[in-house]
Amino acid sequence: MPEVIIRRQGAVGTVVLSNPAKFNAMSLSMWQALPAAIAELDDDPAIRVIVLEGDGDRAFVSGADISQFESNRTEQSARALYETAVDAGYRAPIENRKPTIAKIRGICMGGGLGLAASCDLRICTDDARFRMPAARLGLGYSTAGTARFLALVGPQRTLELFYTARIFGAADALAMGFVLQVTTAAELDATVATLAESIAANAPLTQTAAKRSMDALLYARGAPASAEAVAQKYAAAREAVQACGRSDDYREGARAFMEKRPPQFTGR
Repeated sequence: MPEVIIRRQGAVGTVVLSNPAKFNAMSLSMWQALPAAIAELDDDPAIRVIVLEGDGDRAFVSGADISQFESNRTEQSARALYETAVDAGYRAPIENRKPTIAKIRGICMGGGLGLAASCDLRICTDDARFRMPAARLGLGYSTAGTARFLALVGPQRTLELFYTARIFGAADALAMGFVLQVTTAAELDATVATLAESIAANAPLTQTAAKRSMDALLYARGAPASAEAVAQKYAAAREAVQACGRSDDYREGARAFMEKRPPQFTGR
């Protein structure tokens, strides 16, 4: 059964994203449970660092659960509920007060890539595989989500990853600055534990201040001259995202994925 599991060991709290039969694909219930799990660890004074990881050794998160797309992402009210849950899930690692680490084994794609981007730090195994497949599904990606990739890897690389939907490996992820460190599968647990312990030994209020400052700086970076210009650009971006959800291409992308065939997109 898809679920979000909380574990504690000393000053480190771990959120395990568990749907191993589907490479830990995120169901609606998992997206809904994630903010509460992170908040529980954020409110625990014994916890200094929060680690996000997938269940088992095959995947961090392979993306959203495509089998739920027809029920959760086609009808308008259901799509709004789903998008609200996903947005809250992405924001949870950012808005909590404590440092967050994405511990990445194996597959990290789609929603998993977005969730890893929401964490403060990322460490992966040398066999990890990454992908942003939105363009293979006809799916619009939010401006806030795109901004997180922009902050991590820059505009040109962000657009390349979205335009091509290519699979890339750990070496590429390290070179572009998406991950902090690459290690072997055998050493991942120890590597993340060492990093988490070094963070936990330091002043939590200083870390919270650094986290809040970074969030503010990234939000303000490149702000245009007027609030009206901001509103117009965000309105245009929202409409473009919503148009994807209404499109035939979106339904075709989801069906093609389920049927394990190449999608045939029409731009409608």
